[in-house]
Amino acid sequence: MDENSEIKSLLHKFVLGQCTPEETNAVIDYYRKNKLTTDFPTVEDVSSLLEASPKMDESTANALFSKILSSTKEIEQTATKAKKVTFRTYIAIAASLFVLLSIGLFYQRDFFEPKSDLILSSNEIILQLGNGEIQVISNTSKSSVIDSKGNVVANHNGNKIVYDTKTTIENIVYNTLKIPYGKRFELELSDGTLVHLNSGSTLKYPVKFIAGENRQVFLEGEAFFDVSKDKTHPFVVQANNLNIRVLGTHFNVCSYPEDALTDVVLVEGSVGLYTQKEQFDVTKNTVLKPGYKGSFNKKEGKIETQSVYTSVYTSWMQGRLTFRNMSFGEISKKLERHYNVTIVNQNKKLSNEKFNATFGDEPIEKVLSYFNDIHGIKYTLKNNEVLIK
Repeated sequence: MDENSEIKSLLHKFVLGQCTPEETNAVIDYYRKNKLTTDFPTVEDVSSLLEASPKMDESTANALFSKILSSTKEIEQTATKAKKVTFRTYIAIAASLFVLLSIGLFYQRDFFEPKSDLILSSNEIILQLGNGEIQVISNTSKSSVIDSKGNVVANHNGNKIVYDTKTTIENIVYNTLKIPYGKRFELELSDGTLVHLNSGSTLKYPVKFIAGENRQVFLEGEAFFDVSKDKTHPFVVQANNLNIRVLGTHFNVCSYPEDALTDVVLVEGSVGLYTQKEQFDVTKNTVLKPGYKGSFNKKEGKIETQSVYTSVYTSWMQGRLTFRNMSFGEISKKLERHYNVTIVNQNKKLSNEKFNATFGDEPIEKVLSYFNDIHGIKYTLKNNEVLIK
């Protein structure tokens, strides 16, 4: 291969999850040989690619990075000639290798054993265990979730993971489940609470809730919670800087990082809303009633409530998209998550136009056709990218 131009192109494709298996092997082989020059990608060259990439925990990344260094003869030879290696080149080696690791080049045990290679893409459901190990979840198969001591703590079957209520764990150990764009998933926690996770969402939760402690989970994205009742152990969802506290109820939380608001819609029961800086006080905090939505303004730190039709906010669980008085800019974000596409809108006027529409389990072409019919938008769809002119 062309030492610099082709590997740079492959690196970009790898970051975007677009490499074929052959191209991925070529990237790995290149790093093994470590034929680097001062023209190789530096920190500045690759840092812009990191923002949209999934992250590995630091300890795991460091361990794998060290293993690469110790296992590569060319790097060892380079180390013996340290005087000839510039600081810029060394940073390029470290940065580019770490990029490969942090964006999804994970290995379970023997890094250079082909049978244990685990190459992740942005289209896979990822479960990160408490010790940093990564497990790919396929919605067409079955598997077991095993902790660091070899105990089965949960079972995965298709589109759902169920945690064992009898797991013997004395301390809190967290697992993290990440759902990519274009997919949804179900999770049953150790207390029987059922969680529906929407596209592009991440939930961090204990493998087992500990007696005497709140049942606390951490959400980024959107999820519907059917909380198992337990009066002595309140269930708390932390979404950005907002806490949602319940005892047993049904509610939806939408808190994507790019959204200005965190929306909580209550279907049944009651929930209390308060910021992380506050202590829960039912006499002072906002308490929602069924049929109401609480919106937390992330910038201003204020909570406003209003009566809503809850089905509008929960229809995503049936694969439907429902928009009510929503700007096309907001709709675009939801379409990107739902269909795993990128939407580039060059029509600034269209961004602020508001629409009311409902779509079932339909291809994105039909959704775009609808907007074309009522607004006359000009668009192209190619390689999962929608360009609106």
